[in-house]
Amino acid sequence: MEEIWHALQEGAPFSFINIGVLAFALAIIAERSVFILTKYRVNSTEFMAQIRKLVQAGNIDRAIKLCEAAPLPLLQVVKSGLTQVNRGEEAVIASMEERMSEVLPALEKRIGALWTLANIATLIGLLGTIRGLIRAFKAVGTIDDPSQKTALLSAGIAEAMWNTFLGLFIAVVCMVAHLFLHGMAKKHKLDMEKSTMKLENLLTLRRQGS
Repeated sequence: MEEIWHALQEGAPFSFINIGVLAFALAIIAERSVFILTKYRVNSTEFMAQIRKLVQAGNIDRAIKLCEAAPLPLLQVVKSGLTQVNRGEEAVIASMEERMSEVLPALEKRIGALWTLANIATLIGLLGTIRGLIRAFKAVGTIDDPSQKTALLSAGIAEAMWNTFLGLFIAVVCMVAHLFLHGMAKKHKLDMEKSTMKLENLLTLRRQGS
């Protein structure tokens, strides 16, 4: 910890600014991870299998009650379609599409900000790097005492390198987290689209068979 604190002091003030960026990014990563893992924890394949059995048996009301078992987005979308069964195929599709348009923004919320934070961290680190190099070159050009010149040159280079390291490290963390969370969001979005398509086909076959 003492070495980390010393490194941050050498990279100040831009290193402390980047620590703030890192804290903000970690807060987003934690919040999005918890949200996705809790709100989208349903097994879509198993859930749709249960819905299929109930619909094929003509138990639409029980299928709707199954969707009301938990306040999960996928269940809400499927429920919105089931409640419109008696109004025809177009009403079912329109209802599910409308509900999906309401729940999908919450799924993708703030994930894109991680990519922006990665760029910001890189630029802040670059500013710290330039500042450190300016200090280093200034020491070479204006200081006559060799020992003092060496100390200032070393401090300037250390500031530049620590800021570069911290900026790139935060950028990598943000980019990796963005890829991970974006992949999770895309997977759940596709699951939701597949589930709605399965329900549409199921209801179409039910009407054709009746």
